[in-house]
Amino acid sequence: MSAMLLQWMQWFQLFCAVVCSIRLITAKTASDRLVALNVLAGVVLALLVLRGVSQGRSIYLDVALVYDIFGFLGFLAIARFLKDRMTGDGGE
Repeated sequence: MSAMLLQWMQWFQLFCAVVCSIRLITAKTASDRLVALNVLAGVVLALLVLRGVSQGRSIYLDVALVYDIFGFLGFLAIARFLKDRMTGDGGE
């Protein structure tokens, strides 16, 4: 029963990733794309964790942790870039 539930949850996360990808492509503003990218990173993180739990391999959890750290740093970098671009600050 739990294996079937984990498999269903993985398919649901995959569906959510497709929906987030569509939103990422069709977004009109950069801030909408940034939010969609951040949500997509969270969905991929959850998918990696579910995959690791379902297969009983901890390597997926290690990859998920590193992926989350780099995703957060990338989010901060893009948010700062967008903030500087909107305020007209050249980084001085």
